[in-house]
Amino acid sequence: MNLFAWRPPHRLLILADTVAAVLFALASSGNPPGLTVSAASALACWLLVVPVAVRRIWPVAAYCGALLISVLVLALQTNWLMTMVVVAATVYTVATTQPVRRSAVALIPGLLVAGAALLVSALGVPRRADGWPDPVFVVVMAWLVVGASWSLGTAARTRREFAAREVKRRAEQAAVDERLRIARELHDVVAHSMSMITVKAGVAAKVFGKHPEEGLKALRAIEEIGRGSLVEMRHFLGALRSPGSAPESTPLPSLADLPSLTRRAAEAGVEVDLSVSGTVPDSMGLAVYRIVQEAITNVIRHAAPARCRVGVSAADGSLRISVVDDGPGQRVLPGRAGGHGLAGMRERAMMYGGTFEAGPLPTGGFGVYASWKLP
Repeated sequence: MNLFAWRPPHRLLILADTVAAVLFALASSGNPPGLTVSAASALACWLLVVPVAVRRIWPVAAYCGALLISVLVLALQTNWLMTMVVVAATVYTVATTQPVRRSAVALIPGLLVAGAALLVSALGVPRRADGWPDPVFVVVMAWLVVGASWSLGTAARTRREFAAREVKRRAEQAAVDERLRIARELHDVVAHSMSMITVKAGVAAKVFGKHPEEGLKALRAIEEIGRGSLVEMRHFLGALRSPGSAPESTPLPSLADLPSLTRRAAEAGVEVDLSVSGTVPDSMGLAVYRIVQEAITNVIRHAAPARCRVGVSAADGSLRISVVDDGPGQRVLPGRAGGHGLAGMRERAMMYGGTFEAGPLPTGGFGVYASWKLP
């Protein structure tokens, strides 16, 4: 725990103010050697410290009470230093709890009372040969002390407001990031499943008349893909409907699901050679799966029938992903704008501070490469 960032509980601060007020009153109302303190002066000392004890509970009322009692102390011409300290302590609390304009207006009577208290005290003390005490100096000193206390309170209030806004901004940014993550997941799920369903539906339409068994097999595959996609979509849509809550979910795909992904790709006309080596952290398994899934989906869309090599390697502190096919290098169908697949893969790699490259290969085909450091 950072001791400098730790803030004591509010009740403990009130208790500390009360103890300090009592000690200050005892020290100021005592009988110094050779001096007699009147009952009125002693009562004024005790009344003057009450605003200090309650300043965190009723800051504005404590400040107004401190000013009124200071006028009484000023009339008795006693404890001028205590008056300045009490006014400075209460104006600090007002500055920390009230808007700057309101606390600036409240500062004016505090300056007048503190300056008047020290001025009366300076005029009542016999002046030495060197002119001390100088009335102008003591008034300026009172203003500096009270003004500095107000400035510190205003700075503390500004810092707290900034910290609160920063916490709110981070919470809003976290919510936006979470929704963007869910949007990426939905895109990957829908894009992959619809590509597979489209291919399977085309196969079923072509072979159903001559080979009904193959057509039924394609229809069952469409049903299986659709059910699995609906389960995943229900999970993500539940998170969107209830932000901040954990919806009932099925396990998200990971590296263990890559073989089933390659089998579905083979049914869509893309033979995949899968190679996984090393140990990939579970926290990165979903990102790896989605990158491979999107890359294979692009192959199915734009290059099928084709062969594809998928490599996932975790070694020497780095994770490397490669998806290379031997189909045509074009990844955007003629007359159509590019989608969000490559951008989504790049975002997933950049999420871990990694690199991402994708493009046609000199020898033909298309390659997708992603890598980042392992924790």
